[in-house]
Amino acid sequence: MGSGIRATSKHPDDEIRTRLGQRFDRFCETADIEGRTDFHGMLAVAARELVVSGEAFLLVEWDDDGFQLRHIPAEQIDRSITRNISDGAQVVQGVQFDVRGRRVGYWIQPVRETSPFASWAEPIFVPAENVLHLMKPIGPGQVRGVSWLAPIILQAGEFDKLCDGLLMGVSVGAMFAGVITDENAMGGDSDPFDGAEQPSLEPGSMIRLRAGQKVTFANPQQASETTGFLKQNLHALAAGLGLPTHLLDNDLSGANYSSLRAGLLPFRQRVEALQYQVFVPQILRPVWANFVRSEILAGNLDASEFDAAMAVEWIMPKMLQVDPAKDVAASVEMIDAGLMSRRQAVNELGWSVEELDAEIAADRARETTLGLDFSPKSPVTTKESADDANPKTPA
Repeated sequence: MGSGIRATSKHPDDEIRTRLGQRFDRFCETADIEGRTDFHGMLAVAARELVVSGEAFLLVEWDDDGFQLRHIPAEQIDRSITRNISDGAQVVQGVQFDVRGRRVGYWIQPVRETSPFASWAEPIFVPAENVLHLMKPIGPGQVRGVSWLAPIILQAGEFDKLCDGLLMGVSVGAMFAGVITDENAMGGDSDPFDGAEQPSLEPGSMIRLRAGQKVTFANPQQASETTGFLKQNLHALAAGLGLPTHLLDNDLSGANYSSLRAGLLPFRQRVEALQYQVFVPQILRPVWANFVRSEILAGNLDASEFDAAMAVEWIMPKMLQVDPAKDVAASVEMIDAGLMSRRQAVNELGWSVEELDAEIAADRARETTLGLDFSPKSPVTTKESADDANPKTPA
């Protein structure tokens, strides 16, 4: 999610396009009905829930001033409701479908199960247009989401046991303990110290033992090749999560530019697919549709402009680059060769080209008004430096 996914209206009218963009930015600031964050923060929470729980739910709540969003936990959708309805409609795990298999509503518990004042209440039917259900489809006919941690949960538990066992072994090995034995059994069954306090090992101490007694130190053997075994398990966990290993263990000791780029490129492709194939159709596009409807209801937009106003471009947050200079140089070459438009390059940076051009024009106008000049200047060449650079050949 980064700093947030930004919307840029594609309405053909410049004035309407600018007004829609400004009003949507104001909506994003107050989108959270609980007032804890903004729309971009709600997307970040939904992304975390998508990974942990496998799905996230946002409720669209309308009032006289428009609509706002409320984030509810996935367990509020009553999974126990599964039944057939007349005419072929059905409810599966709290999600109601019509005869054509389209989602028409959700059965939601009115109170969270974790609420300190929770009590049993009948689930409430909420139409599907007021529920934003975020989940990553992994198969046809899938109704509810599956946690992304499911493939590695058992292995992660075993890895935790392994770490606990190794930590206990190191702790035992750090205990510098000695055992006094009586080889000749001269002491019999009596206390070898005659009731006196047992000797302790201290730095620089000298301990006198009786005849026939010696000290044997415990030396527990640690598991061999522990580091390599731990790394192998971390690699397996990262593969199960679809992450580059260094994003899981923060270990860059064996990384270089080529390996980092090779690991990040497929990961970024997965992130980009998630942004455009999951977040855009399941949350962003419905939110924009409700925003356009709210503008029409408020009298800020004519109803005949609905279809034109629905055209919107979603600009994703900029991906941090391993070597920004090389990526910028590559983008410049692609623009010069006609393989990429300047709009595409600006969008990859997380900006709208219209806003960027407006800011550049405003900066240039302000610099001219104030008499400022930040253009690159050629180095000053003096007569002495020119003579040094081009010495005269003696006749």
